[in-house]
Order: sequence, then C-alpha cells, then structure tokens
Amino acid sequence: MSVTAFLNARLLDPATKLDVKGGLLIENGVITEIGATVKAPAGAETVDCAGACLAPGLIDMRVHAREPGEEYKETIATAAGAAVAGGVTTMVCLPNTMPAIDNPALVGFVLQRGREAGLANVQTYAALTQNTEGKKLAEIGLLQEAGAIAFTDGTKAIDDPVLMRRALTYAKTFDALIVQHPEEPRLAKGGEAHAGELSARLGLAGIPGVAEAMMLERDMRLVEMTGGRYHAGHVSTAEGIEVIRRAKAKGLRVTADTAPHYFSLNENEIGEYRTFARLSPPLRPESDRIAVVAGLADGTIDVIASDHAPHDQESKRLPFGQAEPGIIGLETLLPLSLALHHNGKMSLLDVLRRLTLAPAELLGLPAGRLAKGAPADLVLFDLDKPWRVEEIKFRSTSKNSPFDNRPMQGHALRTIVAGRTVFTRKA
Repeated sequence: MSVTAFLNARLLDPATKLDVKGGLLIENGVITEIGATVKAPAGAETVDCAGACLAPGLIDMRVHAREPGEEYKETIATAAGAAVAGGVTTMVCLPNTMPAIDNPALVGFVLQRGREAGLANVQTYAALTQNTEGKKLAEIGLLQEAGAIAFTDGTKAIDDPVLMRRALTYAKTFDALIVQHPEEPRLAKGGEAHAGELSARLGLAGIPGVAEAMMLERDMRLVEMTGGRYHAGHVSTAEGIEVIRRAKAKGLRVTADTAPHYFSLNENEIGEYRTFARLSPPLRPESDRIAVVAGLADGTIDVIASDHAPHDQESKRLPFGQAEPGIIGLETLLPLSLALHHNGKMSLLDVLRRLTLAPAELLGLPAGRLAKGAPADLVLFDLDKPWRVEEIKFRSTSKNSPFDNRPMQGHALRTIVAGRTVFTRKA
C-alpha cells in the first residue's frame, strides 16, 4: 500500500479557510492526513514542496473539447493534457460538438474518451435541446442517468421563453442544472464586436451589452416562476451582473460564471481587427471589465471558468467578421485568476474558491477540498513565479490565445489526480 507525503507546503483550502504551512498524506488516491504537523511515515514517497502552494485541483466547468467532429482543433485527450498543465484536475466538456452530445451513447463516448486519456477527470454536459437547435428538449432524465452533469446548448441561447420555461420545470424533477448562454440572439445576430465607439470606428457590426441583460431579465422571471436551477455562463457586462445580483437577493436558484478574458482584457484588445481577441460574448468596455472584477469579489459571480475554445489557424486568419469567436484558456486559467489576488482585488482563498469549491458544489462533484477522505486531486503551484506566455509551448492543439508574450505571475508546478502525478513542470 503506497503512501505519498507532500511536505513543506503552504496548504490552501477554501472550504475551511485553511492557510497554513504543513503537509498532506495520500494513500490509494485519497487524502488521509492534512495539517501543520503531518510527517512522512516510514517507506512513504516524499515530495518536498519547498514552500509552494498546495490546493485542491482546479475544476473548469466550461471547456470546448471539439470531439467528436473537429478533432483537428482539439481532442478530449489533448484538452486533458492542456488541463493538467494548467492545474486543472476536472474539466467539463460542452456539448456543441458535431454531432451534438444529445443522446446517452454520446455522453458515454465522451466519458470513455476521458478515461482513456488518463489525465484530468472528464465530465460532460448534455445538450438541452435536440442537436442544440432550440426546438425540442433532449431527454434530460436519460442523459443525466448516462452521466451528463448539467444541460446547455453551449454557445446558443435558448431564446424561446416557452421552451426555457418547460426546460426549467422539467429539469427541476431531476434537480438538474440548466446553463444558459445569456444573449438575446436577435440583438446579437451578425454582430462582430461590442456595440460602441470602437466598433463604429472600425466599421464592425455591434453587439449591444443590453443583449445580455435582456436575456437574463427574462430568464430570472422564468426561474422565479418555475423554481428551477439556472446558471448563466460567461457573464460579461455590468448590467447583466446587476440582474444576477438582484435575483440572488430574492433567493432565486441562480448562479453565474465568467472567464479570465472578461476580467483581464477589454474591447481595445481587438486593436486593428485582431481576430485572436474575437469572442462570444465580445470583449467589453473597461467599465464592464471592472464590473466583472467587482462581481467576482462580492460573490455575485460564483465561478471562474476558462471558456476554452480552440480554433485552428484557418478559422482565425480571416477578416474579423468571418473569424470564429473564442480563445484557448486551460493553461492560462490559473495565472490570470491569480492576478486578482496579486492586484489586491480578492484574497487568495477567495480566488481559489471560484476555481475549486464553488464549481464542485454547483455540479455536485466530490472534489474541491483538502480534507481527510477527499479525492487526492491537487495542484501544487508557485504563487509568484514570473514568466511569459509563449503560444508555441501550449499543449493544446490550437494556439489561438490573445495572451501570447504577456507577462504572467504564478503557475502550476505539479498536478495530481487521484493521488497520481499527471503533470510536472520542468525547471
């Protein structure tokens, strides 16, 4: 029976607010001891953490793995490799693949591919509607039984209020979570960038920020009517965040996530038609970026997720309006989030909560904690190490990141899944 001891670590656990120098023992993939006085038993494998931070592994609840259908952009295996390099021990795959994950066999396919990769834990959403067409509900009960962790049409909003009401009501029977892309599609149709002075100057079709708030306002009424569980994906505007804040104050079962690009970048990043900064929803003005930071700090936004959306060069090296929206994010999720701590906007434990415990609790996963009996899914990271992004070094198949050559502070040193080291950063 093998035992691994991680010693001389800064132990960080958002669930218990633990922040202490100490150690942790792992046996058969489970944490057996944790605390300031932990010592390695005889015969144990010992890892000297040299003062680095040891925390629950990150849980990324928004990953486009592109398999099945677009394996030339990414596969579940390559996404899992990028995930563990970023300290992510669990990733949740979005269902808008080709074909869409809308039947139990395809749910099983994704989960099996994850097991075969043997790196990060792989979970999957199922499509909320058949083929993500927004017309007929998918079989929520059967899909949940097959292993789907929640339900969403990915980057497509459910724009029919009758269908959304039916979805929330039906999903409530299974206590299933509905994840919405909060954007009024008619207002966003044909849009290329945030509607404002910059898009007008560049001659780009604009997507007004109010498109997010309008969809959220409608959906909050439906949540209140049905009592369903609702999650807003990648929120990006001050108005949208305020809608969620009010809904939470009323006690509605509403949660939200955002992605690092929405608190790290603003619309100026598109510069002179820089397609690597074309996103959905689009990058917003600085006032919205500041509001996203505030929403994270006060808990209105529950989760930080990468919104990893890999695209090949041919999909991005196009005129701005024709380029596919989205960027990769698994390997920059941790350092970009740590910037919230380094900049004094949030405590380190609060940042980690948004990356670990909060998504675990939201999705019902037995993860996100440093505790006896918990799965040994961990990340050892250097909080302060300065480095610079080099897209050529990304493990993702695609390299579409706007952060190339950007200075970063902090990164994963070692990633452990079920007690097994699946990534170690070379010096």
